[in-house]
Amino acid sequence: MNLAIIGCGEVGCSYVSAFLETSRHSLMLCEQRPNSAASSLSVRAGKPIHKAPGAWLRDADLVFSYVTGSVALDVNRAALTHMKPGALLADFTTAAPDHKRQAAVEAHSHNIQFVDVVIMGAIALTGSRTPLLCAGEGADRINELMTELGAPVRVLENAAAGDAASLKLLRTIFTKGLEALAVECLVAAELKGVRQQLYEVLSDIDRTPLKDFLEALIRTHVVHAGRRMHEVAEAEEQLRLAGLPVQVLPGVRALFAQTLETLGRQPILDPAPSSEFALNWLLRTRLTKSVADCSEPKKRTPTND
Repeated sequence: MNLAIIGCGEVGCSYVSAFLETSRHSLMLCEQRPNSAASSLSVRAGKPIHKAPGAWLRDADLVFSYVTGSVALDVNRAALTHMKPGALLADFTTAAPDHKRQAAVEAHSHNIQFVDVVIMGAIALTGSRTPLLCAGEGADRINELMTELGAPVRVLENAAAGDAASLKLLRTIFTKGLEALAVECLVAAELKGVRQQLYEVLSDIDRTPLKDFLEALIRTHVVHAGRRMHEVAEAEEQLRLAGLPVQVLPGVRALFAQTLETLGRQPILDPAPSSEFALNWLLRTRLTKSVADCSEPKKRTPTND
């Protein structure tokens, strides 16, 4: 099988190296500014490095895009004009979900399959064995091929291109938000000399399945937002008194304050709402506020005209 690799940076080179080790596929490489690692792999493969997508892609059965997300759609479009019908284009980039959906539509018009693939981990740590999430036409083909490299692959059922990218972005909200909170919390714990004790205090969270824990937070948030907002304000004040920068907690406090304000206008009478009820209430009220914020006329700044 002929495989084309577009983008030979750290991620692309990791997969090129893995494919070379299988010795089962013929590789074609493309990189606008090849580094020493890409050049070395080119020698191993016995193939030149193309500077851009071109007629050479006509021989490719599968094309892998490992470019940066900001240029992914343009690169996909350039590749599609040269690929043969029946081939597959797998976008492993961090492109926006809408860009992947658009690429899938354009691929379909060329009779080419398009797969939205996202990397669910750190390539620098686990290389080509990093878990993958796939969605779109031809995802099963990618599953089979990447499994050969030892990568755990999860194919989203009844999903379209862009769905995998959307899930990764949502995962980023959670993991990067948690990372920021961990930085703010653990630095303070270290300063106070209670970091190990903090782990013990938090150990009860380990005993609760993540899904149950998250849904419990949602259910109780819409009931106890006011009390918890005051707790956050107190924690924020303690960090400031310790001389530490406070960056995450003000945003947390603002979110609780927004919920509390909305509860004053649209109270929840059930003292123990379900997670579905709480989520629907939050979705409805937050969307309403978003629309109101967008439609509110901006105040004109006085001038000396």
